[in-house]
Amino acid sequence: MGRLVSLLLFLCAATGLDGKGFDVTTTTPTPKVKENEGVDMTCSFTADFGSDPRIEWRFVDSKGSAGYVMFDKKITDSYANRVTIYSNTNLRFSKVTSKDNGVYYCDVSSASSTPKSAKVVLTVLVPPSVPNCGIPQTVTTNTRATLTCHDPNGSPPPTYSWYKGTTLLPADPSTNVAFKNATYKLDTKTGMLVFPSVTKMDTGEYYCEVSNEAGPSQRCKSVKMEVRDINTGGIVAGVIFGLLLLGLLIFGLWFANKKGYLPLKTESNKQSSAAYKPPSVYGGGGGEEDDGDFKQKSSFVV
Repeated sequence: MGRLVSLLLFLCAATGLDGKGFDVTTTTPTPKVKENEGVDMTCSFTADFGSDPRIEWRFVDSKGSAGYVMFDKKITDSYANRVTIYSNTNLRFSKVTSKDNGVYYCDVSSASSTPKSAKVVLTVLVPPSVPNCGIPQTVTTNTRATLTCHDPNGSPPPTYSWYKGTTLLPADPSTNVAFKNATYKLDTKTGMLVFPSVTKMDTGEYYCEVSNEAGPSQRCKSVKMEVRDINTGGIVAGVIFGLLLLGLLIFGLWFANKKGYLPLKTESNKQSSAAYKPPSVYGGGGGEEDDGDFKQKSSFVV
């Protein structure tokens, strides 16, 4: 009897009936779908837990932000208008947008088991748009020049290429004999083209092109980048002109001061101290004016 119980326990453990030895799988690990179209995500597990297991769907976007699509057997509010559950474990999107790009996890667990997950990586296909390009029009010889290119809409993330005139610039110039002397650095993932130290040979028309599997390539308008030497003569002339202006200003101040066109500080003080004082009407100071007033009053009495 003891051997029979042991055998039954062994079979339960081997077949996952206790919920510990189960697997979670999906038949849609990497779906790709055009924007505004629908897609299904499946999830299944191999064990019979004897009671309803806990099943949840999580979403993690490209920036690392996470949230639930399905929680406690219900679709969350942010997905309720376009996602439904079918066959208890699967998700059906009526339409997707570029914001749905990312990784989805189907988590299965029970009170007696360690949670396990199946991963679904969704790619929403969005054709490239005309990229935003930053191309300097004038650059000084032997300085750093940076050309930028960015497409905010393409999905999957597009590949960036740069052209000089009609010539495609190889991503690694050292692999091309025609560009063995080139010193630029091109990042096909970010769209950045950097010249650590430009020369006049780098002058030309430049434009960027973006492409992915979702649609036709797009390019920005070409812009001429001109590399010029430092205008030493102009700088020297500017310094000389500035010194001349400063000299003329100093001479003008000296000449005006010599001719007396500028007010002296002592004269300004004297003028400010010479204030008008009205004569006293009733006397009290004992001066000549007071005597005069007194005489007039005395003769008037007589």
